[in-house]
Amino acid sequence: MSGSILVVDDDSAIRTVVAAALKREGHRVTTAASIAEFRREFRLARPDVLVTDVVLPDGNGLDLVSSLLGEHPDLPVIIFSAQNTLATAVRATEVGAFDYLPKPFDLDALAQAVRGAIAKGRRGPAGAAEAELIGGPSLIGRSPAMQEVYRVIARVVSNDLTVLVMGESGTGKELVAQAIHDMGPRKRAPFVALNMAAIPRELIEAELFGHERGAFTGAAARVAGKFEQAAGGTLFLDEIGDMPMDAQTRLLRVLQSGEFTTVGGARPIRADVRIVAATNKELSTLVAAGQFREDLFYRLNVVPIALPSLRERRQDIALLARHFLDRAAEDGLPRKQLDADAVAVLERYDWPGNVRQLENLMRRIAALSRDEWVDAAGIRRALGEASVHGSAPDARDPGIETAVRARLDRIAIEDPDALDDGGLYDRIIGEVERPLIEAMLARHGHNQLRAARALGINRNTLRKRLDTLGIDVAGGVNGAGRPDGAE
Repeated sequence: MSGSILVVDDDSAIRTVVAAALKREGHRVTTAASIAEFRREFRLARPDVLVTDVVLPDGNGLDLVSSLLGEHPDLPVIIFSAQNTLATAVRATEVGAFDYLPKPFDLDALAQAVRGAIAKGRRGPAGAAEAELIGGPSLIGRSPAMQEVYRVIARVVSNDLTVLVMGESGTGKELVAQAIHDMGPRKRAPFVALNMAAIPRELIEAELFGHERGAFTGAAARVAGKFEQAAGGTLFLDEIGDMPMDAQTRLLRVLQSGEFTTVGGARPIRADVRIVAATNKELSTLVAAGQFREDLFYRLNVVPIALPSLRERRQDIALLARHFLDRAAEDGLPRKQLDADAVAVLERYDWPGNVRQLENLMRRIAALSRDEWVDAAGIRRALGEASVHGSAPDARDPGIETAVRARLDRIAIEDPDALDDGGLYDRIIGEVERPLIEAMLARHGHNQLRAARALGINRNTLRKRLDTLGIDVAGGVNGAGRPDGAE
């Protein structure tokens, strides 16, 4: 479906590349380098879609979009920006943008966004332009993986949809929940967190729903539970995979009915909270094992957010490390700085404890390092020499080496000539490539754009490999009536 597109960016190279890509899609493209040029071209072109940068020489693209949509509320707008922070993504959604793309962006993703904008029209939330953005979330990162997280958060802050945050320990799941609360309409009400793994199983229901006096031994007075404490705000249920089955049943009932009763009580109480749950476990695996209710899983998994591990966003490590050193200095610890070699060591480490481990390391360095500038040796001393060497991303994994040797031994038995026929490299790489691609597709809900980003390849390359390897994605996102990469 073709249309008329107006592209606004002060960088002539970006205008040229974007215009060429959209013209190849069959669109009519007009460009402008400033807001003044935009106003002239807009009157002449009357575009179907506006694509604009945020920082322009004579103003702010977000302010332009806000005022423009007041006059043309049905115009789909796609915003791209090098200011790729969560605040920018949320602000783009607030002013009513159809989509937001952080720079540098994939041209396929832009073309997909333009097709969606033309086909479906503007989807910005009504009244979002008046929403107030307060404070600044603690989520930090400019990597593509974090940009995807920002985009999802930006789409859910203005509504009450239940969110399920998934990720390894230490990746910042509570920070995501706090950001959703702080940037949404419930921000002035309480944010209450409950870690299921930290509460004795027999007390979880009382913690969640409260209890009446005399409900059990030791209940000397009525106590409000987390649902009551969070009234009007957000209830964050951390480590939801550790919730016992009987408590799961009660939680499901609350999500279905919107009401709960205290332990020992009879009067229904309205559950006026937004639920954000989090887990470092694979809930679908727990469902299959009968350890987690399938109906509760679907109730919680309305909007899934998959947080990347720190080793999946290595380009953010330097930014995070310096941020944590700055924060340590604000807390009264000596100010420290990292030289280039120190940053390189940090980026090679695999961070099993993720962002939390990095923060703790930076505070330890701020407190104990004698010099203002920290070098590679200082990082190695703080981490421990063995752990640095053992966790480098290019270090040999003995498990993989053993698997390759076992496969070669099997080939030697089944087809001895194959070891000398010149095709062994392609054969082994092909055997590894297929499960790798299938695993990444499954991890990202069969969304080809996300899987390609995670693999570090172009989506067109991924499509070619899918065809070559005969991988069928019909059962996933791309086969369910949604285009490749659709969000």
